[in-house]
Amino acid sequence: MRDQDDFLTIGRFARLCRLSVKQLRHYDDTGLLPPARVDPATGYRYYAPAQARDALTVALLRDLDLPLAVIAATMAAGEPERGRLLRAERDRVAERISRDRARLELLERLADGGGLPGYEIALGREPRRGLAVVRAVAGPGELAQRVGGCVGRLLAHLDGTPWRPPLWGLFPLDLGEGMRIAVGAEADEVAGLEHEVLPGGPVVETVHHGPYSQLPLAYHALLAAVHERGLRPLAPVREAYLVGPGEAPAEEWTTRLVVRVEERTEEAA
Repeated sequence: MRDQDDFLTIGRFARLCRLSVKQLRHYDDTGLLPPARVDPATGYRYYAPAQARDALTVALLRDLDLPLAVIAATMAAGEPERGRLLRAERDRVAERISRDRARLELLERLADGGGLPGYEIALGREPRRGLAVVRAVAGPGELAQRVGGCVGRLLAHLDGTPWRPPLWGLFPLDLGEGMRIAVGAEADEVAGLEHEVLPGGPVVETVHHGPYSQLPLAYHALLAAVHERGLRPLAPVREAYLVGPGEAPAEEWTTRLVVRVEERTEEAA
């Protein structure tokens, strides 16, 4: 049995490892970093100097804002699995930074313009369209990635098949987890692709110039106009990508947003 002098009190160990006593107690309670010895009479916790490396690693990962469950899995994993877990967290942080950057750009545009930017809203009619489509399921934070994947799959299927630009994105009215989205192109029925008919009829539309991350500004203006006019929007919301990646810088991308609305009778008008 090791001598009592070989152990560090929880206070000394906390200072050594840049952790608080409260954190060490919590990590013990959760099983993440139990002490080497607990005095049965007093309940005092004691730590071995060899535990310092693990404790410092936990402190480092907490400073990087990793969840405790991920830290516990990382500490318990062998070398190859540990690297995989940390790469997954790296990707999660990169995605969060990307979302935060998009929010920052939105706030900068709002601040520079002194408020919500103006969009020209038009009432019109949209013809019936038959689209060859590919579909995906996405959450709000995955839209860009899923739409990009759909575009790649669609164009690969359409290779050598006549179709009429632009590409169209189809989205539900309400954004949420597990929403079904689609990207399509006007074309006759194509083997291996679903065919969806978009009904014609009255629409409310606007045009957005700029990166896709700023589309919420256009949607705000468009849907506000729909409701202010007492119109009933009908899914799916349609995005026509008139100018996009590979054709111009992001600030020159041009997207037409179209919301079909319920036909109004003379009695309801």
